[in-house]
Amino acid sequence: MALQTALFSSLTGITSNAKLLAVAGNNIANVNTTAYKKSRITFETQISQRITSGSAPTGTLGGTNPTQMGLGVRTSTITRDFSTGSLQPTGVNTDMAIEGNGFFIVNTEGNTRYTRTGNFVLDRSFNLVNADGGLVQGFGIDENFDVVEGLLVNLTIPTGVLTIAEATENVTFAGNLNAGGDVATVGSISTSAVLYSDALVTTQALGTDALTSLFKDDGTGTGTALYALGDVITIAGVAKGGAAIADRTFEIGPANTTNSHDFGTTLDDFTAFLDEILGIDTSRPTTATSTPGVTIVAGQILVESNIGEDNGILFSASSIKNNNAVSYGFTGTQDANGGSTRTTFITFDSLGSEVVIDLRFVLESKTTTGATWRYYADSTDDTDLDLFLGTGVLSFDTEGNLLTVSNPSISIDRLNTGAVTPMNITLKFADPFNTVTSLTDTSSQIAARNQDGSQIGTLEDFSVGEDGTISGVFSNGLLRNLGRVPIAVFANNNGLEEFGGSLYRPTINSGIATVVSAGQGGSGRVIGRALELSNVELAEEFINLISASTGFSANSRVLTTSDELIQELLAAVR
Repeated sequence: MALQTALFSSLTGITSNAKLLAVAGNNIANVNTTAYKKSRITFETQISQRITSGSAPTGTLGGTNPTQMGLGVRTSTITRDFSTGSLQPTGVNTDMAIEGNGFFIVNTEGNTRYTRTGNFVLDRSFNLVNADGGLVQGFGIDENFDVVEGLLVNLTIPTGVLTIAEATENVTFAGNLNAGGDVATVGSISTSAVLYSDALVTTQALGTDALTSLFKDDGTGTGTALYALGDVITIAGVAKGGAAIADRTFEIGPANTTNSHDFGTTLDDFTAFLDEILGIDTSRPTTATSTPGVTIVAGQILVESNIGEDNGILFSASSIKNNNAVSYGFTGTQDANGGSTRTTFITFDSLGSEVVIDLRFVLESKTTTGATWRYYADSTDDTDLDLFLGTGVLSFDTEGNLLTVSNPSISIDRLNTGAVTPMNITLKFADPFNTVTSLTDTSSQIAARNQDGSQIGTLEDFSVGEDGTISGVFSNGLLRNLGRVPIAVFANNNGLEEFGGSLYRPTINSGIATVVSAGQGGSGRVIGRALELSNVELAEEFINLISASTGFSANSRVLTTSDELIQELLAAVR
């Protein structure tokens, strides 16, 4: 009986050591497998045979222990060690590693699988996939590039293809408006030659007169007709504050047949056209010294600009032409005065097209409480005729600090451009550092420091943050979310079934996956441009190999000895 027990125990011992050898061998084989988790085998006694029972102490005898004999060994568990392996930087932007608990999620032929292996790549459709083509699952983004958590989608990263532009919404300014300048009181005034409504040049023209009935005195007492129906008047060579105003055309007639910028039949129609293309703010209340706008006075077209030197309008001798011939000129009769400055900055509409804006600052008043400046905004990229965009007031205290800003927003029309219209921009003159001041200086210096819009850009690169968010870098400098790689966590990792290809699937004992952003719900963090190495310790595995080999040899020796004893026993019987 004892020999049988020895034989049985040794056989189970050989089997157990063979399993230990197999586990250690598999661990060593996968020592270089990305994110491989080593296995550990534990054993327990198989059967314990009781030969005699123990007894309790009596008054005359002491107690005795039970006599027991073990009957072999069996495998208790084979578990995986899901501790994080060493992280190896790779520099590859599609490589990812999880530092801590959790798994990446992939979809393989319609089946959801889980993996720690993060050596992902992009396929030709820009899908993020694993080495076997499994589609990496993650959270997508909305139209504003905000991550939408909850619903899993195939993650795509269209490098070199995805393009975006962003409309400007805010422009921040910095600089100083010289408080030592003169207060502006008048604008520039230019007048045309006297226009008449009769050929004898005796009746001065009124705004209601038809353009085709206007005459100019030729110096002989006889008028020269200026315009005929269908003529196109060109306004060119006009400057405002030293900056050229874009050329514009006006067709004489009840309809626009020449694709001109505007059309009309009366002198009032033409003066309204001039007022708009010159960008004059006629909403300003008139004063004893200033009445900005375009009017008809004693048969002359009178153009008065807004106050401030940089608002002054200057015509050349040939600014108004009729079919390329000079019709009549303007003569400057008054210059604009007062401290002012001008700055030009570029913004972008929703399609990424440049929109150039001129901003003119005029010193409007100085009192015992501080200085007041007014800004005037205009743009030739505004799609309607009126260049004027808006105006507002900047009030400063006696130390040059900005106190208040009225109407800090302007609106730009972008009709028939395909872009969002109107384009609304907030002008920011104040921040925690008071970047715009009004101190005494030799001159005013102010400029746009930054703006939040951008022209069209193409996705050039991307990176993965610790929370799994994929951030795309565009050629125009924008940084936008492209999605998020979530983490799946299980109540019992060792309950997962290894599926092959470094993939796992849940079982009834693992629990269902809880999908969260990295760093939440007990999950680890995502490390981009790195891979997790195997957590196999070679020294430990070699010790296991030696233990398995020694145990195997010892159990084999028991079999040999038992065989010799049986042979001796059989010889004795014979």
